[in-house]
Amino acid sequence: MDEKNFTTVKEFILLGFTTDPWLQRVLFYIFLIIYIISLLGNITLISLICSDSRLHIPMYFFIGSLSFLDLWYASVYAPQILVTCISDDKRISFADCLAQFFFAAGMDYTECYLLAAMAYDRYVAISNPLLYSQAMSPTFCASLVAASYFGGFVNSTIVTSETFTLNFCGDNVIDDFFCDLPPLVKLACDVKESYQAVLYFLLVSNVITPTVFTLASYLFIIAAILKIRSTQGRVKAFSTCGSHLTAVTLYYGSILFIYSRPSTSYALERDKVVSVFYTVVIPLLNPLIYSLRNKDVKDALRKMIEKAVS
Repeated sequence: MDEKNFTTVKEFILLGFTTDPWLQRVLFYIFLIIYIISLLGNITLISLICSDSRLHIPMYFFIGSLSFLDLWYASVYAPQILVTCISDDKRISFADCLAQFFFAAGMDYTECYLLAAMAYDRYVAISNPLLYSQAMSPTFCASLVAASYFGGFVNSTIVTSETFTLNFCGDNVIDDFFCDLPPLVKLACDVKESYQAVLYFLLVSNVITPTVFTLASYLFIIAAILKIRSTQGRVKAFSTCGSHLTAVTLYYGSILFIYSRPSTSYALERDKVVSVFYTVVIPLLNPLIYSLRNKDVKDALRKMIEKAVS
């Protein structure tokens, strides 16, 4: 990294959402409540999956892995959001901004791959239920999760190194609540075509490819469901995909909305709202999506509550 890039900008200032002190306090309590519920929801879901033997199947292994990821995913963003809302000192050092960006991007990309792996799991379960446990062995499932993390953080290393070697010469005010790609690119003196090409490569490899793979999995799932003769069997088969399909739509949709456009067309105020959704709200929604619509999880939760009360 060129030494100039270290000396030109040594710290950034995060504007957050508003400069109104009263509204900042309101947002602080809102995000604090969301963060606490998100932590409790994901920890509870992980505990249920680990403790109840009925949930020791590949589908719930992936759901537990997603909850574990969301647990840390929310923790990358929420503390900085809370500090930005409540503190008068909104500075963040260059190194801290780089670290937050790296871990945030790594978890973003990992979740994209993990959701694609979960789509494949649903395809195997519906198209070949008799060989499901054999095809989705514990070793294979663990390998898919490990590969998701590996791919996510390898690509995070690429985008972090490319972004933080841009020339940030001048304004160091980030119009956002954390160090994200669009506002950082806005601060750069010049964005070369080679950097834009890297962004498109990462978009294709980390978002579009998993999205296409997920869509293809669901096309095969629909084809397999149509072969089921009974209506009740079709409904039951597709109901096992409903939660995952909801999570995929929310996550991929918000990610594609922000990062599929050229850097010149970033609209920070609008992107800021969408960023809140996929960084703060989705880690809260995922455990609700996978528990409220799932009879096995609800039964396990009821059993845990009864055991705690008795």
